[in-house]
Amino acid sequence: MIIHWISEFCLVTAGIGCLYLFAATVLTMHFTRERTRLEARPAPVSILKPLHGEAPRMFECLASFCSQRYQAPVQIVFGIEEGDDRAAAVVARLRAAFPDKAIDLKVHRRADGGNRKVSNLMHMAALARHGIVVLADSDIEVAPDYLDRVLGELQRPGTGAVTCLYHGVADAGLWARLSALAINAQFLPNVVVGVSCALAQPCFGSTIAFRREMLARIGGLERFAECLADDYAIGEAVRAEGREVVIPQFSLGHICNERTAQGLLSHELRWARTIRSIDPVGYFGSLVSHPFPLAILASVTGSHGAFALAVAAIAILCRGALLNCVERRFRLGRQSYWLLPARDLLSFAVFLWGLFGNTVNWNGATYQLMSDGTLVEDRRTPLP
Repeated sequence: MIIHWISEFCLVTAGIGCLYLFAATVLTMHFTRERTRLEARPAPVSILKPLHGEAPRMFECLASFCSQRYQAPVQIVFGIEEGDDRAAAVVARLRAAFPDKAIDLKVHRRADGGNRKVSNLMHMAALARHGIVVLADSDIEVAPDYLDRVLGELQRPGTGAVTCLYHGVADAGLWARLSALAINAQFLPNVVVGVSCALAQPCFGSTIAFRREMLARIGGLERFAECLADDYAIGEAVRAEGREVVIPQFSLGHICNERTAQGLLSHELRWARTIRSIDPVGYFGSLVSHPFPLAILASVTGSHGAFALAVAAIAILCRGALLNCVERRFRLGRQSYWLLPARDLLSFAVFLWGLFGNTVNWNGATYQLMSDGTLVEDRRTPLP
């Protein structure tokens, strides 16, 4: 009887999930009502980019920030924890390639708080010279007009910060392609649905741009030193000050460079448990975004085998249509459609895995995620 009810539940939820994918496709198609583009009034800006190790295409990503067509001084501050970090050599290459750019490197050996990225940013912020500050992850690649577009949005009345959507750009290998596919076929359209329906108010580490006075008003970066979801917490703090966090309707490239299954799963499990800690109700509700594996599960546990398999086929067709819409809306290259069934099954496994346990792995260190969203490093506990 229990198996029967599980099968019925999975089949019904899979049907609802197909409708969700159709709705996501429609909303993504109409996610084009961009406000009149404002050209940024030139104002000096400091970009803070925390680094850890050398990843594939890191130089190209960082160089894209050095190649901005922006008519005001731009300072780029990089931060590392150890002087022998391989990222220091990448910064040296950047200085040689862009001798006219103001490029600073902050080396610090002390971690202040559980979130080592925020600790890095705290130390880097001491070198920031300008009144506008942009935080951006090291694996983000941008167009030459990136600063103009982002800071144009920041100048709108009532805006406290600007953040940006991102799409996946796969480096070499199967696991990197699966990682990019998760972003482009699932994460990005899910965010579009959440934003379009006012169900989510995200803020992403791909970009957070604000004025220094706003950073001071929300308590500085020190306030977020123990948070796993530091980007989300920053957005919430800005909104608590009565200001809007604007999301322009373009996306940035996030380089996916996972080399192994373990690296991919560790990364995605951290994302899953981060989302669960931020919005547990929304995390459980995201079950409807997995219609293909739910239909497969219904086919092997119940008496509706043929019908459930038909629903599974419809689910994959809907996922493919959604991915095609994302490609056209955000001007992405052709995706690996043949990987969609495997990607959907893997994402469902990560979703289920994310329901249990509170450990996350970040840059090789294992942390316990506490009930209030803070981090406690635990070197003795392996990733479950």
